Amino acid sequence: MPTLKDIRVRIKGVKSTQQVTKAMKMVAAAKLRRAQERAVMARPYAAKLKDMLGSLSAKVDTSLNPLLSGRSEVNKVLVILITSDRGLCGAFNTNIIKLAYKTIHEDFADIHSKGGMSLICAGSRGFDFFRKRDYSIVKGYPAVFQGLDFSTAKEIADTASGMYLRGEVDRVIVAYNEFKSVLAPNLKAEVLLPIAPETSGKENSGDYIYEPSPSAIIDVLVPKHLNTQIWRMMLESNAAEQAARMSAMDSATENAKELLRALNISYNRARQAAITTELSEIVAGAEALSS
Repeated sequence: MPTLKDIRVRIKGVKSTQQVTKAMKMVAAAKLRRAQERAVMARPYAAKLKDMLGSLSAKVDTSLNPLLSGRSEVNKVLVILITSDRGLCGAFNTNIIKLAYKTIHEDFADIHSKGGMSLICAGSRGFDFFRKRDYSIVKGYPAVFQGLDFSTAKEIADTASGMYLRGEVDRVIVAYNEFKSVLAPNLKAEVLLPIAPETSGKENSGDYIYEPSPSAIIDVLVPKHLNTQIWRMMLESNAAEQAARMSAMDSATENAKELLRALNISYNRARQAAITTELSEIVAGAEALSS
C-alpha cells in the first residue's frame, strides 16, 4: 500500500503533467487556426484547376500527354505517404500508416509480392515506420512540417511524375489525412497519376477557341495541377494533425483531472487511517498506564 509521501509525490507529478498538456492544447489550438485557414484557402484553387483540366482534357486526345493516359497493366505502384513529424497527436499517425499498409498488402498484394511497391514518405513518423521494416523508399522527407514550404510539394510531384514518365511506376497513390473537423478526420487514398479528372456535361457543352492550342495548355496545366494537389494534401494533413493533437491534449488534461480526484480521495483515506491508528495507539497506551 502506498504511503502518504508516495501519494503526495504522485499528485505533484500529475499536476505538472496536467499543466504541460494544457499548454500543449493551447499551442495546438493556435496552430490549428492558422493551418485550417491555409488549407481552406488552398481548396478553391485546387478544385477549379482540376475542373479546368477535366473540361480541357475532354476535348483533346489524352495520348498527347502521357500523364493523362493510363497504362493497360499496372505492375508497379508508388505510394506517397503523408504523416506528421511529431507524436502526441492520438491515433493520427497510426491510422494513416494502417491505411498505407492496407493499400500495400491488400489492395496491391500481388504487386507487393513481386516487389513492385515503392514509397515516398513525407513526415518523420511514416518514414521511420517503413524504413525500419525494409520497404522500398524512393525518397524520405523527415521533419518536412517543421518548415512547410511549397518547394517540397513541387519536388515530390516532380519525382512522382518523373517516375511515371520513365515507366518506373504505373500508378501513383497519395495516402493522407484530409481535414474535415476537429473530431472527424477523413483518411484518404487518392490516385494522383494517371490523371483522370471527372468532367460534367455542363462544362463540356460549349465550344471554345484555344490559344495557342489545347495540348499546349494541358502541358502547362498538368504540372500546376500535380504541384497544387500535393501542396493541398500537405496543408490538409497539417491541419488534421493539429486538430488531432489538440483533441489528444484535451483528453489528457481531462484524464489528469480525473486521476487527481482519485488520488486526492486515496490520500484523504490514507491520512484518515493514519490518524485513526495514532488515536488508537494513544488510547491503548493511556489505558495501559492507568492500569
